[in-house]
Amino acid sequence: MNVNWRDRISVDPNICHGKPCIRGTRIMVSVILDNLAAGESAEAVADGYHVDFDDVKASLAYAADLARDRVIDLSTGAA
Repeated sequence: MNVNWRDRISVDPNICHGKPCIRGTRIMVSVILDNLAAGESAEAVADGYHVDFDDVKASLAYAADLARDRVIDLSTGAA
């Protein structure tokens, strides 16, 4: 079953300065992603932040959509 991140992530200018958060919380998607990038398991992140496992999957899906739609120049200037 695929998770639709739009059902689990919200943006409200009055919560966390408008940063994407897990719906109904003040847990920013970036915090979830930072923990995953640091090597934490999805289960540990879900347990540690008291969110559903599907919220963690939604955070990954959100990041994937951003990566598909946005290009960041990774060149270092070195040849």
